[in-house]
Amino acid sequence: MAGPSRGSPARLVVVGGGFAGLWAVRALAHAPLAITLVDRANHHLFQPLLYQVATAGLSAPDIAAPLRHILRGQVNVDVRLAEVTGIDLAARHVVLGADGAGGTLAYDFLLVASGAAHAYFGHDDWARHAPGLKTLDDALTIRRRVLTAFERAEAAAAAGDAAERDAWLHFAVVGAGPTGVELAGTMAEIAHHTLKREFRHIDPSRARVRLLEAGPAVLATFPPALQAKARAQLERLGVEVVTGTPVAAIDGEGYRLGDERHRCRTVLWAAGVAASPLGRLLAESAARAGPAGGPADVAGASEAGEAGRDGIELDRAGRVKVRPDLSLPGHPEVFVAGDLAAVSQPDGRPVPGIAPAAKQMGRHVAHVLRARLAHGGGGTDATGAPFRYRDYGNLATIGRMAAVVDLRGFRLSGLVAWWFWLAAHVFFLIGFRNRLIVLVNWAWAYWTYQRHARIVHGGGPGERATPDR
Repeated sequence: MAGPSRGSPARLVVVGGGFAGLWAVRALAHAPLAITLVDRANHHLFQPLLYQVATAGLSAPDIAAPLRHILRGQVNVDVRLAEVTGIDLAARHVVLGADGAGGTLAYDFLLVASGAAHAYFGHDDWARHAPGLKTLDDALTIRRRVLTAFERAEAAAAAGDAAERDAWLHFAVVGAGPTGVELAGTMAEIAHHTLKREFRHIDPSRARVRLLEAGPAVLATFPPALQAKARAQLERLGVEVVTGTPVAAIDGEGYRLGDERHRCRTVLWAAGVAASPLGRLLAESAARAGPAGGPADVAGASEAGEAGRDGIELDRAGRVKVRPDLSLPGHPEVFVAGDLAAVSQPDGRPVPGIAPAAKQMGRHVAHVLRARLAHGGGGTDATGAPFRYRDYGNLATIGRMAAVVDLRGFRLSGLVAWWFWLAAHVFFLIGFRNRLIVLVNWAWAYWTYQRHARIVHGGGPGERATPDR
């Protein structure tokens, strides 16, 4: 298929306004491209602080900003609110869902950066009873469930039903990665401090918060010394940490560990991640299309064809195995970045699915595109520069004045790590307003233990405030 006509800018479609997609678009502000950014949400979300919305520490607008506002000064970008429901690699267009007025978008270059979703390891029926945390809707659902649980416990205690009270005061978080640790630690803080003296029939500090991890330790990607310190800090906050035993079942009454049943009305999921369904759509489209070819393919076309015969592979999580420059085998005009991309570091370790990695991938795609435009007009090239991930370290907060930080061997824990974590997250937030509001809210919470975003509202028809009977 031919590329753009002489004199007209090449068309780039970017699917996903997360870290990878947005950083690519911003890096191409002055490139001779007509960019269309497509996302089913109208905002960019700062996911590292999503748990703060779920636990009533921040409001949704504090960690999100409209994509149109962020890109208002970038004249080569058009923003579309729509869901991509199909990709045709042979025809070079993406298909939009009816909610975005339908139709298709033609492209000369395509970047798919649609992120990840929850994975329940073959137990999708657990999703109804154990919501995960990926979007603002997820955060508001979790906030509603957590705060409502204390209300239900109060009602049960007033009615003299101690067993039901205890079931509502039992909170379980499945998965002890950074999200699970953050949720568990913050819920313990809510129970012990935020809700103090607010109820007449229950003592919120008697709430049981359990962190359940199938592996041997919390924060598996951290060094063992920091894992031990993180566990100790969690336990000081009142979290019961259970490792080495996978969850066997989850339903409306609670969960099962091994052969032991536990009554628990609030189970939260932080254990598994699966790639966006668009990875599977890309693989299916590649199988139909075969290797790229045609007038738009310039230097390296034969190499691209060789790769195309192998097809597009997905890893166990559904991520797309990309070439070193983040392009698709056989389709060098298509890139995959962020949580949807499966790419390895030189030592063979996979690039982690975290925000810094996604930003770096987005910027790298922009670099490759600028090089191709400079050397081949609107054409494509199968020999882009390889992506190199720069690992700046890991950090995770556990709760009030508790965190762990690993910066290339420089390790911190406790209060100093907590202050470092706060500074880093405020710095990387998008927009001065968000930084200011988050600082004010955190300062208020630090001195008063209060969480201002404790309003419970909404609740979809499929969401129950009471268990299945």
